Amino acid sequence: MMEFWVAALALTIFLYVTLDGFDLGVGMLFAFDRRQNSRNHMISAIAPVWDGNETWLVLTATILFGAFPLIYSILLSAFYLPLVLMLVALIFRGVAFEFRSRAGALASVWDFAFAAGSFLAAFIQGATIGALVEGLKVVGGRYAGDAFAWLSPFAVLCGLGLCIGYMLLGASWLTYKTQDDVQALAFRTLPWLLAAVLLFIAAAFVGALAIDLELLRRWTERPVIFIFPVIGAIACLALSVAVRWRVPLLPFLASVAIFGAAFGTLAVSFYPYVIPPAVTLDEAVAPQSTLAFMFWGAGIFVLPITIVYTLLVYFIFKGKVNPEQEHY
Repeated sequence: MMEFWVAALALTIFLYVTLDGFDLGVGMLFAFDRRQNSRNHMISAIAPVWDGNETWLVLTATILFGAFPLIYSILLSAFYLPLVLMLVALIFRGVAFEFRSRAGALASVWDFAFAAGSFLAAFIQGATIGALVEGLKVVGGRYAGDAFAWLSPFAVLCGLGLCIGYMLLGASWLTYKTQDDVQALAFRTLPWLLAAVLLFIAAAFVGALAIDLELLRRWTERPVIFIFPVIGAIACLALSVAVRWRVPLLPFLASVAIFGAAFGTLAVSFYPYVIPPAVTLDEAVAPQSTLAFMFWGAGIFVLPITIVYTLLVYFIFKGKVNPEQEHY
C-alpha cells in the first residue's frame, strides 16, 4: 500500500510542477512583451486550465497530510513563512487574472501583480527544493531549525533556476497555443531559456556535490539513474530541433521531458530519503490502516476522477486560441 501512495505523491508533484509550471511561466513572460494585445493573447492561452492546474497542489498536500504526516509536519514547520507567501502570491495572482481585463487604465498594475505573483510562487517552490537538497535539521521527528534556515545561497539559486525552468515551459506552451507575434516571441525566447536552464542544472549539480559528496557514491551504486540524464539530453536536442524548424507542441513535450528527467534524477539520487538526511519513506509513512482507508476514497475516486477531468479539459480546449476573443 505504501508503494501506491509513493507513486501517487510522485505523480501529483510532477503534474503540478509541469502543468501549473507552464502557466506560472506564462505569467513571468509578461515582462518580455509590454503590448496589451500580446498579454491578452498569453492570458487566453492559459485561461481555461490555469485554476485546474493548481488542483494538483491541493492533492499533493492532501497525500502528504494523510499518507506521510511526518513529512507534512516537518515541511510545514520548516517552510511556514515561505509557504504562506507562496499561497498569498497564488491568491493575488488569481485576483489579478480576473481584475486585469476590467481595470481599464489600471490594467498595467494588475499585469505587474500577475507577473510578480507568478515569480514569487515559482521562486519559493524552487527555494524549497534547494533547502530540501541541502537538508533540514530534524531532531526527534521535529524540525529544529529557525524560521529562515531555508534561505541559503543554494536555495536562492534553485529558486531562480525554477523560475527560468517555468518560463521555458511557458514559452513552450505558447508555441502550441498562440499565433503570429506571440508565437514568434516564444520561439525567439526558447533558445536563451534552454541555455539558462542547462547552465542552472550544471551549477546546481556542482552545488549539490559540494553539499553532499555521497551523491557520487549513490550514482555509481545505482546506474539506473543515468537513464534520466540521457532522457534529458535527448529532450534538449528535440527542443532545439523544434525551435529551429518552428514545430508547435514539440517544444512543450520536450520541456516536460526535461522536467521529468530532472525530477527522476533528484528522486533516485536521494532515495530512500524524503527529507535528507533525516527522514526516510519507511519512517514517514502512516499506519497501514490509514493508507487503506485513504485508498478507498482518494485512491479509488478522487485521484482517477481528477486525472480524467484534467485530460478532458485539455482535450476540449485543444488547439490555438483566438486573440480577438475574450478568454471566457
